[in-house]
Amino acid sequence: MSETQDRQRSSSEFPLVESLPADFCLLDAFQRLAGRAGCLWLDSASSGPVDRDGTALGRYSFLTCDPIQSLVASPGDADPWPGLAQLCESITSDLDPDLPPFQGGVAGLIGYEAAHWLEPIGRAANDDLPTPAISVGLYDWTIAVDHSTGHAWIIAQGWSGITAPADGQRMAAARQRIADVKSLLAGPPISHSISVGGEPSVCPPELTEGSPIGQDGGSGYEFATDHAGVVSNFTRQGFCDAVADIVRRICDGDSFQVNLAQRLLCQADRPAGELYQSLRQSNPAPFGAYYNGGDFQVLSSSPEGFLKVRGPVVQTRPIKGTVRRTGHDDIDLKLAQKLVASEKDRAENVMIVDLMRNDLSRVCEDDSVVVRQLCQVERYEFVQHLVSVVEGRLLPDVSMVDLLMACFPGGSVTGAPKIEAMRTIAELEKHPRGAYCGSIGYIGAGDQADFNILIRTITSAHGRWQIPVGGGITARSVPETEEYETWSKAEGMLRAVFARE
Repeated sequence: MSETQDRQRSSSEFPLVESLPADFCLLDAFQRLAGRAGCLWLDSASSGPVDRDGTALGRYSFLTCDPIQSLVASPGDADPWPGLAQLCESITSDLDPDLPPFQGGVAGLIGYEAAHWLEPIGRAANDDLPTPAISVGLYDWTIAVDHSTGHAWIIAQGWSGITAPADGQRMAAARQRIADVKSLLAGPPISHSISVGGEPSVCPPELTEGSPIGQDGGSGYEFATDHAGVVSNFTRQGFCDAVADIVRRICDGDSFQVNLAQRLLCQADRPAGELYQSLRQSNPAPFGAYYNGGDFQVLSSSPEGFLKVRGPVVQTRPIKGTVRRTGHDDIDLKLAQKLVASEKDRAENVMIVDLMRNDLSRVCEDDSVVVRQLCQVERYEFVQHLVSVVEGRLLPDVSMVDLLMACFPGGSVTGAPKIEAMRTIAELEKHPRGAYCGSIGYIGAGDQADFNILIRTITSAHGRWQIPVGGGITARSVPETEEYETWSKAEGMLRAVFARE
């Protein structure tokens, strides 16, 4: 197929597809589109592990912007989940099975606080850097890249501005969208500044060495000893005390496991798109993402997949259990062996596997939910994780939004039992999580969907970069070890923040 030839198939004219040149550069395209409304890059910066079908998890990347409809909801607004389901009704079933799976659809951010419309779990009161809990759009086009072959395409559905259009109208809309995208790719990058958004409801401290610090009095923030200009919303002792509090609650029978996070904060000094380019270099991951929500941007180098749907089959890949990578293979192997042998880490992982099996069983056929992989070590740039894989077959009448509502947020970032763990999180963590521990992904044509879990994630808003990092706390947790692990998880992000040419 030539670079300008429309792809035609006997079964359907849609989507309309045009090949991009062999020298097409996805990073160059991102630089041109990062400042546009709703720019979304589902970025497999690392191929990642191989799935059981032999396909690398990071085989495909997708880049799009300028959604034709949007849905944005913040905590306190009316329940947006029915609106999300309605928006998904705009997606047609047109899918080319020979191309990457996202060929237009509803995509964007489901932040952690979107769970507040699903369950009464409480909410951290100090929302000093507010961002929407849901921010998604209906995208009628995408650039799709298959990293295994190097091929790239512009894919257009022709949904723009037309309700149930005649094929001729839809074809004209699709052709026009492809022409518009090609024009954007040929043009100069859209300049964009540091995201400042509205005024924070509760102003965070000025991030200077003269700022008051300490958990009692002052700002409630503490400067990180080893990272000048970075503050945490916990003192180190405060975080250790919170871990000890959770251990006590677990021993009292309130929970089996609770995920606890501290939020690191630093001053934004360049546009989010530039920071994301540094992040994907310093900490590449198979489930990376960039999302421009207007007043805020989400930048993620996540190693964790949340929900992947291909036809009736749904898969989730919970991560629990972490050790560092040292750069020395022999040492890393010994650390991995220690991780596999750790009763604490294995118990932590198995508890979340059971939680996800329970969540999936609510929307899957009886006896179809199975564990395909249990506590297998996977290596990433700075850490090694224990990863499990759970699959099921969706019931025929279950929609993608039904699936999200049954499983959101992922159990690996809450704890178990999920609702009680989330209530503890709301009580002990000082600020809302925002995008962190939510998901970015898509619901596409032909019963295709894919969402990550937003760990290793930076949110740019109000002139600040928010970098939450956490981990699962069990009865065997040692507070000082858990605090240290959060900094291991932050390393790749902090390297990006302080990277200089």
